[in-house]
Amino acid sequence: MNLIIKNGYVFDPFNGIDGEKVDIFVKDGKIVEELSSNELKDAKIIDATNKTIMPGGVDSHTHVAGPKLTVGRMMCPEFQYKDNTKKTEKIHSGTGNVVPSSYVMGYRYTLMGYTTVCEAATPPMLAKHTHEELKHVPIVNKCAYLMLGNNWFVMRYLKEGDVEKTAAYVAWMIKTHKTFGIKCINPAGVENWGWGLNIYSLDEPNLHFEITPREIIKGLAEVNEMLGYPMSIHVHANGLGHPGNWEITKETLAVPKDVKVNQKVEVDEEIKTKVPYEREQSIYLTHVQFNAFGGTSWEDFESGTKEIIDYVNGSKHVVIDSGCVIFGPAICMTGDAPNLYDLSVLAGGKWSNDDVELECGSGIVPFAYKKKNGVHSVQWAMGLELLLGVEDPWKVVMTTDSPNGGSFVNYPKFIAWLMSKKAREETLKECHRWASERTDLPNIDREMTLFEIATITRATPAKAVGLAPMKEHLGIGADADIAIYDINPKTLNTNDYKTIEKKFSVAEYTINGGKIVAHNGDIVSAPDGKTYYCNAKFPDEEIYNEMIKDVKEWFKYYTFDFTNYPTTEHYLTKPTEIKIGE
Repeated sequence: MNLIIKNGYVFDPFNGIDGEKVDIFVKDGKIVEELSSNELKDAKIIDATNKTIMPGGVDSHTHVAGPKLTVGRMMCPEFQYKDNTKKTEKIHSGTGNVVPSSYVMGYRYTLMGYTTVCEAATPPMLAKHTHEELKHVPIVNKCAYLMLGNNWFVMRYLKEGDVEKTAAYVAWMIKTHKTFGIKCINPAGVENWGWGLNIYSLDEPNLHFEITPREIIKGLAEVNEMLGYPMSIHVHANGLGHPGNWEITKETLAVPKDVKVNQKVEVDEEIKTKVPYEREQSIYLTHVQFNAFGGTSWEDFESGTKEIIDYVNGSKHVVIDSGCVIFGPAICMTGDAPNLYDLSVLAGGKWSNDDVELECGSGIVPFAYKKKNGVHSVQWAMGLELLLGVEDPWKVVMTTDSPNGGSFVNYPKFIAWLMSKKAREETLKECHRWASERTDLPNIDREMTLFEIATITRATPAKAVGLAPMKEHLGIGADADIAIYDINPKTLNTNDYKTIEKKFSVAEYTINGGKIVAHNGDIVSAPDGKTYYCNAKFPDEEIYNEMIKDVKEWFKYYTFDFTNYPTTEHYLTKPTEIKIGE
């Protein structure tokens, strides 16, 4: 289908378009400069008069598939059966709101105008499970990050100072499991959890491998740039969830500041944008709210975001996402197993723990954030502090680390809080007094514009992950991923925050790859989205073969055969390989 979207107000940060009236032409799933006279005859015209047009949304850090999602659903049936999606001619049935079932994940992202999601934590040994579940998340485009921060081979090679062999291993692993980039979770600390321990500083060596978090972060950053991956290392810092952890977080941000960024991804010359594609960041620090705690205990707990915000504002090598907290039910699930044990002691409810042999570990704890709880109310305010305090919207991404801080379905609420000071003031009145006394949120007057919202929910995550400029902008040659909202920028009243939330909850149109997939709250088409994975070529064949020999030898410690380890393309929907270094 050829499309013409006429008369709308376009917000496209990559191309510097801030509310201008621009007609958009779509042919064969791509945005084109114009359609021929014959193509115009058969084109579908969408009249977007008095509407807001943005690229499709990108969630660069979410949890939508994999074993932890499956266990989380089983642990919390009370979150599932109360919210049902009925089967129609176009869609499957499903359940759940905090962690919707797989089909419903795709539908609800699509209805909000999102077109791309990134599964943030994939255990290598369980990558098949993740891809099998991603295969049943319809419509949206997908990719997944591979957990490598506590991998035995990574720790062994880095401790030996062999960065090249580490790079050969990482290149093989990401290709083998059809994943997109390097994820590093509580480096060195999760390995310690196998003996009931954790890590409490960047320079504390773990057991057996005797390697420190600093060495792992620096080493993986160097490996990432040696291989030229489109995304920098995606880091979940040590000390998550503990008062005073802002200090180790700030220190973590500085570790790869001198690592030279080396991107090798070639961009099609037909793709035209006004903003340079080359990323500057060497670290993407995720769900920072959970790593920006101040105080020394829960009694004097306070926001510690100021030092983090100041560091990000003064640095070029950093991108962060917020990890906002929404009041209500959540399921905390992370590869940071020791942190989830600590949380389970605090929460006193259900808890699941899993050790993934030679590779990583994880935990799951159902949780609920309450407005009248002092700590929870401060956490809510901290997420907004981070988004509003970072001056350059190209350095920060809006997330809830779904479902850790709450479900992604609540994103429209955060957009309303970001755009409306009145919305924040009204919520502060309902919160525990700590939210006003122990954070700077009451003193922040900034109200984000539609252009800034488009940046932190579209342009920045696409660029930080490295999917731009193929996706999530409206320039010539880009994939036609488009969201149209019933919002007139000329009459928008930020005090009417409930309308802002309502309009962003349901896009008038969502277009994915040139296909209309949602219209006014209904899924009208449910095609499979693309699954992106990276294939970086490691140049030294001798080192590569030595690494493979090591892996096969060490595979005796695994519980299954080496030949059953790889994930093949048939597990993926529309597998889309990004070749690097060829």
